[in-house]
Amino acid sequence: MNHFVMIIFGASGDLTKRKLMPALFTLFSNKRLPEDFSVLGTARTKYSDAEFRDYALKQLRIFVKPEERNEERFRAFCIRLHYITLDPSREESYPRLRDKLESVTGETRPDNLLFYLATPPALYGVIPLHLKAVGLNTPGSRVIVEKPFGSDLASAKALGETYKSVFDEQRIFRIDHFLGKETAQNILAFRFANGIFEPVWNRNYIDYVEVTAVENMGIENRGGFYDAAGALRDMVQNHLIQLVALTAMEPPVLFDADNFRNEIVKVYHSLKPLDEEDLHNHIIRGQYTASGGEKGYREEKGVRPDSRTETFIAMKLFINNWRWSGVPFYIRTGKQMPTKVTEIVIHFKETPYRMFRGESGESYPRGNQLIIRIQPDEGIVLKIGMKVPGTGFKLKQMSMDFSYSQLGNLDIRDSYVRLIEDCIQGDPTLFTRNDAIEASWRFFDPVLNFWKTCPEAPLYGYPAGTWGPKESDILMKGRGAGWTNPCKNLTNNDLYCEL
Repeated sequence: MNHFVMIIFGASGDLTKRKLMPALFTLFSNKRLPEDFSVLGTARTKYSDAEFRDYALKQLRIFVKPEERNEERFRAFCIRLHYITLDPSREESYPRLRDKLESVTGETRPDNLLFYLATPPALYGVIPLHLKAVGLNTPGSRVIVEKPFGSDLASAKALGETYKSVFDEQRIFRIDHFLGKETAQNILAFRFANGIFEPVWNRNYIDYVEVTAVENMGIENRGGFYDAAGALRDMVQNHLIQLVALTAMEPPVLFDADNFRNEIVKVYHSLKPLDEEDLHNHIIRGQYTASGGEKGYREEKGVRPDSRTETFIAMKLFINNWRWSGVPFYIRTGKQMPTKVTEIVIHFKETPYRMFRGESGESYPRGNQLIIRIQPDEGIVLKIGMKVPGTGFKLKQMSMDFSYSQLGNLDIRDSYVRLIEDCIQGDPTLFTRNDAIEASWRFFDPVLNFWKTCPEAPLYGYPAGTWGPKESDILMKGRGAGWTNPCKNLTNNDLYCEL
């Protein structure tokens, strides 16, 4: 195998220091990188090789997990780092990049290359064309692209055509770090490897499904990007709909990249198109306001004072196929929520007859819930009705709780560690295919067009630190329930607060 080089565009940025370098260091420490490897950073920031190594060393000491820190290994890793200052938007910079790669590898035509675009999205369509212009799109090269892949259907199609003209589809890795998390992958194992769950994973036994991905922070100096994107583009069109697909997909014939990704695309194609009623009544968007010492969204740096960009969105959607017909999927995401959590909640139907009572005399039982926690405390909770000890026959809902943290020293890697290793090995299973990108945008495009053409479409304010606009509760009207809101402490036995 030729000398392997990972080229990071945006090497002086936040993603590189917080995620990419620590992930590469973890792979290096575990001897999971090719023996003959280098990392070439590039950005507009001026560094020599030695200065970039010093910079990287300082960041590793901060962002690598304490239990993995080792000064000797840090320095051994940093020796493999190189740097070139260039403007990635200018084609005339790329011959110098090619020359630098030849110098690093000692090869006249380096081929084992992995390009990582940790740059603003505006450069996603530019960099591949410049790489092609200097012949760096070699047969052995691959490219990793961060989200968002396009800002609507038209731009996603145009971007897809650009990449198609430079790289074969199997060499394009559109990364979604949610799919690198063990619990996201465990949804598939949980469903398809356990005979007691798959038979009830359908409209006959499931009442509705919630998918939540919220954060207890604002936009963190990303005002320029976020105000042009919003929650739908930043989270819903990629992360949340991926989790819906993992929950709803049919079992693949074989668990390989093509069959797995085929089933994901089938879910997207089965989404019930949004009609006029859906656009008005099944979508709630909000924007956080100042509260408890926290800024309001419009007071954030880089945000327009009259911005109507959503920082919260809740939606009700349906999947029109045999398994899920009539089962609503409720999805939501938001900034400045009370806690940070990503989870899927499966609400099973209640028993056909209620013969018991709860502790307070209410009719019982409620429907069982299966909670799959993606982050921060990765695990699974099954809520079941159990008799309260003592006289009488009253029931209480109890939790059977499994957490990955209970497995002690088992290696639960950061999602970027898993995904970068998959890219190096050329395994595209956990990466989004172009037809899935277009199918997702085709579903969400009407929402963006509705907001654009209907300025009177409501945008509700919600105080920072709350669970979003109260109007989002109306989505579950008729279900006799509200959103499942985790408590701030996700590690105690009373995991979920009543709404």
